[in-house]
Amino acid sequence: MISSQTAPKPLTRNEGLKENSPMLAGTIAQTLADAAAERFSDDDYEFLKFHGIYQGDDRDTRKVAKHYQYMIRGRLPGGIVPPDQYIAFDDIACRFANKTLRITTRQSFQFHGVTKTALGPLMKAINAAMATTIAACGDVNRNVMAAPTPATSPLVDLIQQHAKEVSDALVPKTKAYHQIWVEGVELKLTEEEKNFVDPLYGKTYLPRKFKIAFAIPPLNDVDVFTNDLGFIAIIENEKLVGYNLTAGGGLGMSHGNVQTYPRVADLIGFFPTDKLIDVSKGVLTVHRDFGDRTNRKHARLKYVIEERGLEWFRNELETRLGFKFAPARAYKFSRQGDIYGWHKQLDGNYFLTLFVENGRIKDTDTYQLKTALRRVVEQFRPEMRLTPSQNLILVGVKPEQRDAIDKIFADHHIKTEKQGSNTRLASIACPALPTCGLALAEAERFSPELMTRIEGLLTELNIADEEIVVRMTGCPNGCARPYMAEIAFVGRGPGKYQLYLGGNVESTRLNQLWKENLKDADIIAELRPMLTRFVETRQIGERFGDWIVRSWFQEHPPVPRFAGDKI
Repeated sequence: MISSQTAPKPLTRNEGLKENSPMLAGTIAQTLADAAAERFSDDDYEFLKFHGIYQGDDRDTRKVAKHYQYMIRGRLPGGIVPPDQYIAFDDIACRFANKTLRITTRQSFQFHGVTKTALGPLMKAINAAMATTIAACGDVNRNVMAAPTPATSPLVDLIQQHAKEVSDALVPKTKAYHQIWVEGVELKLTEEEKNFVDPLYGKTYLPRKFKIAFAIPPLNDVDVFTNDLGFIAIIENEKLVGYNLTAGGGLGMSHGNVQTYPRVADLIGFFPTDKLIDVSKGVLTVHRDFGDRTNRKHARLKYVIEERGLEWFRNELETRLGFKFAPARAYKFSRQGDIYGWHKQLDGNYFLTLFVENGRIKDTDTYQLKTALRRVVEQFRPEMRLTPSQNLILVGVKPEQRDAIDKIFADHHIKTEKQGSNTRLASIACPALPTCGLALAEAERFSPELMTRIEGLLTELNIADEEIVVRMTGCPNGCARPYMAEIAFVGRGPGKYQLYLGGNVESTRLNQLWKENLKDADIIAELRPMLTRFVETRQIGERFGDWIVRSWFQEHPPVPRFAGDKI
């Protein structure tokens, strides 16, 4: 007799892996010790992510042979990097990686081009520098973001501390990471350890990744609405009285799959600061218990909230916490992005924000940023802060040190003022090819050339000083947060992109798909008529993204939207 009830969907392969190895160890230690092993197994590929490691290969040489290499990502809450730690990272990049450091859009560092033989020494060196990579990837809470710029509020340091406290509270408790990468010992698990259950995550952790950010209005530099969980600081009479909670944001999607879509977070309500850790754990456990474990493309918290409803989510969360949220307090975002150049801190010292195109700290024949930074940090010992726009801030510079620091950068062809056009300074791109296995098209390597073309078009139209937020990714997963940009290019295939238009400078509105399969050679021709019309019909002070929504889309409707998209 056939049951009238629908059979439950099978769990994903990843759920079985976590169930069978809840310490997240797999056979990583054995393969690491096996010099003859060229790569880790497909199962260990998934476990490596929890340790902050991605296994890939050099896609530029793939047609000849697969050269396996590794990307390692640090967990650096709020993007804070003390001077000794930065010097250690610089050494690590030279000794074990491809001699560059990559700033991520989540305020961390990535090391690229690491071989299997260098992987163990690199991981040990990172931990010796009092840093870690645990939970920088995987089905857990990722690097916690927080507003990094000292001049935006006297409470930046306090909120940075809150970000670190949340990060520490949500780290998985497995001992495998330390045993494999720090102690370098063979894992001999007891029966109890083989059945380890993380006190927060449970035996099978989360259905998918989880992201958190802290924002301080009026600057939305962390793109808070793109996170699973967001905290908007509410400051009254120069005191932090609490946070507005947001939940359910996320940008990853898949081409052609209407069940996947970018989504901006919902505003849930206000709570006082003493409830911060409880709220963080509460939202995470809702995702843990209700996220889709049968389809990883549908496994983010945003789908839970979109499909079950905001009121359901609020009620579920309040039941777990044992208190109700107050109505959200008033706040206003005016823009996103970084404040470049020299600026005075509240303590009388200075900070310097440097534009790092697409986050790549490197040396070339005409641009020696890596060498210059090393000399500045060694000599003057500033704290470094990584920004969500892939730039860096040198913090705590004494007034009398400024001229000497300017000279070091000038000697290495690095500008500290007027560092680029406003539109270039507002651009970001993901690494994409050749290091990312998901990339369908170029991003980091093509973006500088494309920005030069766009700058030429803006000059042609007499708006060379215009700021337009431009973002590029090599695939639709959204690592460079393209779906919030005024203009975005999302990789569709070799040399082809989807063109999105209509985000806003406050980073509170999703853009919309305008053109599919746009060839890279045709991008400027596609942008020229709309930018021309923008110059002719814009209102005073109106930005391009706002004009697109107000005017262009009214006359030229965009491609039909994805389910769940909201403005």
